[in-house]
Amino acid sequence: MSDLTKFPIETEALVVQSPGSDLVMTKIAIQDLRPDEVLVEIKYSGLCHTDLLLVEGHIPSLPYPAIAGHEGAGVIVALGGDPDSSVALSLGLTVGTSVLCSYFSCGSCRNCKAKLTSKCDSIIWGNLGGVRQSDSSTAATLANGSTATTPVSAHFFGQSSLSRLAVVNVRSIVKCDYPDQMGLYAPMGCGYQTGAGTVLNTLKPDPQDLVVILGTGSVGMAAMMACAALGVKHVIVVDRAQIKLDLAREIFEAVEGSGGTITLINDGPRRSNGEFVDRVKKATKGLGAKFVIDTTGSGEVIEDMMECVALGGTAVSVGFPPSGQMITIDAGAFFIGNKSWITVLEGDAYPPEFIPRMIDLHRQGKFPIEKLIKIYAVEDLKQARADEEAGKVITPVLNFSTTASSSQQSSKI
Repeated sequence: MSDLTKFPIETEALVVQSPGSDLVMTKIAIQDLRPDEVLVEIKYSGLCHTDLLLVEGHIPSLPYPAIAGHEGAGVIVALGGDPDSSVALSLGLTVGTSVLCSYFSCGSCRNCKAKLTSKCDSIIWGNLGGVRQSDSSTAATLANGSTATTPVSAHFFGQSSLSRLAVVNVRSIVKCDYPDQMGLYAPMGCGYQTGAGTVLNTLKPDPQDLVVILGTGSVGMAAMMACAALGVKHVIVVDRAQIKLDLAREIFEAVEGSGGTITLINDGPRRSNGEFVDRVKKATKGLGAKFVIDTTGSGEVIEDMMECVALGGTAVSVGFPPSGQMITIDAGAFFIGNKSWITVLEGDAYPPEFIPRMIDLHRQGKFPIEKLIKIYAVEDLKQARADEEAGKVITPVLNFSTTASSSQQSSKI
């Protein structure tokens, strides 16, 4: 590893040069650390749907080249600022602290002061801008021999964790009390937090409330486990992959003390518009559900979701739609049905408190994420993505503690 006391510091990261291009393990140079930043040696990073949006160019606010990744886990190896100015030190963060990385929030706006950090005034620019929120600078450049002048977006969600060394804002840091479980807990920074938080923090369903979950990725599975942990008596899960639906049943029944019933609906491939709605209504005796959660971000699925909501019920969007996605709903029917449609970012979670809560649930047997995760060497990114798309794994996690075979290894995410 480079001398971490002298900048610039050379390292490697999975860089996407332009929208739609491959992720390539590329040498970068970290130019500096600010007083509100730490340098983290990334051990593991989860892969999330939002990373795919970045790679494909669906986040127009973010300049390229860029480093994705926002479910990092690792160890602090350097602090920004001197002992008098380091924000990390004031928060009890030191070199050697094991950490999980979550989303960025400014810490100073009204919502942040109330711990409503997912509603931070800077939530969009601070997480999706790819640069420092304070001055639009970036800590990283491409390392081209003796020159390093091409800036790289390296502050995605305050972390850009698909890198062996990542500059992380202290507002994105949560201490990890179980360093031997970093690989397991890395996805709590976004995917699991989004799904579980939507149920536990926002909806708070009663046991008799019917909940429908659309999609069985990391977010959907986390929402389902949270329902089971709350003792919700009936959960309906919809997906197009039977292998994932079968796993959903296994996990739901494995949650300690759940005792509820799960109904599985295989929706794929669709043959006509409305079929999905009919099947959910049949499963709910024509009434629809109190809560319907869409984790896919698909415009077609969102439109169908509205038809599945019971009178007085709530449609919930937690999946990130591509920029410019438009939908059509029957406004009159929606109005007369007294329905609500809300969006939830990051599970309305305050990460320093909610991530430890999820860890506690896991250790109590109520959040069996070990059934969802498979850890891959970073060089096996292509295989990790293929396994996820085939439904063989729900949550792929990359292990960065391996040695890259080539500094220009290409992997399509």
